[in-house]
Amino acid sequence: MYEERIHQAVENFMAGYNCAQSVVAAFADLYGLDRKQALLVSASFGAGIGRLRETCGTLSGVVMLAGLETGSTEGDDRAGKSANYAVVQDLVARFRAEHGSSICRELLGLRKGAPTPPMADERTAEYYKKRPCVYMVESAARLYARFLTERAQAGIPLRAKMEE
Repeated sequence: MYEERIHQAVENFMAGYNCAQSVVAAFADLYGLDRKQALLVSASFGAGIGRLRETCGTLSGVVMLAGLETGSTEGDDRAGKSANYAVVQDLVARFRAEHGSSICRELLGLRKGAPTPPMADERTAEYYKKRPCVYMVESAARLYARFLTERAQAGIPLRAKMEE
């Protein structure tokens, strides 16, 4: 149902967008965000949040989308916040179960404490060959697509516009 969006997420990454941007931009229009807004709001979450190699950017993108789908807009809405947090914890658990970690540096096989200069890597054939990032983008987009599909099948009203 969302295959084109999964494909778009991968294309976004191959076009030079960071991992978080790639996932968020592929689904953002379902929530009324235009592409530029989606790219800007997710720009700082790539490479494990600002290239710090912390939480995987693809997962950060999924979490941002989950906020658009299940987030609360009222400060005193404890039930709404709790429901959103439950969704986020479930999505993170699924991601970790599939990949063994949700930490960028671990997924890349980097040692803890390795330097993380802010300079983005040049996107070369070697970059794509040695990094699992393209796969992670596809996997995260697929995870979010499954999440939306499962909610729809369970009869849970979606904020996202459904795909035909």
